Amino acid sequence: MAGFRNGRGRDNRPPQGQPQQAPYGYDAAPPPPARQQWPQQGQGQPPYGQQGAPQGGQRPYGEPEYFGDPYGQQHPHAVTANNPGHTQMFSVDDPYGPATDHHAGAAPVPTGPRLHWKALLSGIVLRPADTFLRTRDHAVWGPALIVTFLYGLLAIFGFDTAREEAIDATLSTAVPYVLMTALGFVVGGLILGAVTHTLARQLGGDGAWQPTVGLSMLIMSTTDAPRLVFALFLGGENGLVQVIGWLTWLAAGALFTVMVSRSHDLPWPKALGASAIQLVALLSLIKLGTL
Repeated sequence: MAGFRNGRGRDNRPPQGQPQQAPYGYDAAPPPPARQQWPQQGQGQPPYGQQGAPQGGQRPYGEPEYFGDPYGQQHPHAVTANNPGHTQMFSVDDPYGPATDHHAGAAPVPTGPRLHWKALLSGIVLRPADTFLRTRDHAVWGPALIVTFLYGLLAIFGFDTAREEAIDATLSTAVPYVLMTALGFVVGGLILGAVTHTLARQLGGDGAWQPTVGLSMLIMSTTDAPRLVFALFLGGENGLVQVIGWLTWLAAGALFTVMVSRSHDLPWPKALGASAIQLVALLSLIKLGTL
């Protein structure tokens, strides 16, 4: 009962509103933080769910910065760029274009205008690799048809028997005969060039058919021109003419191989195989025909 009389009973607590004193030897506990008083609805603030963003875009205390602006307020890019939580995205432009793996049939596409016919004809003899690469996407029908037709007009005089028949015939008979022979060389060049292009595509080439056919006609005509010049004066059975014929045929094989390789992006064995039928046909019809 003494405890109740001394004030140390059940209600032994300090009065409300006064902090309790710590026992002797212990530090007093810090006072609890004061609660933030939020304005009641109807006292100049919008109701719950319709509150606006704080002034100046300030964030509530304790909110992480990397969550961005919870109020959806837009900030200028110059203000937030490279700040914590707002790392600026960037990209590096490749001046050479996107990187791609090299694969068969991916030869560099030539640039530049179409070659003039003089540069084309001289390039076939002097700069064949560069010329064929620059013309792989350009049709050469004009020079190919004209040169092949002119070659056909003179080719008949390279054969001894055909030359004698043309000379002995009347003018009215010889002219159609020569014209038909020239036209036959043009048609034959088109067919042989188309065969070469088809074989190149079958072997994995990716070139266009117009440059391939046109260039093959030019190679056929220009490489046989030296033999034809000597055959007009010496005859097709002359020994020098035959030697020149074989040498020009080998030169034609080399040019066909380079042309198909550049035009279709093929290794030289496949390029040579694609032009094999045309080479055999030229050997049988032109070179062996003079022996």
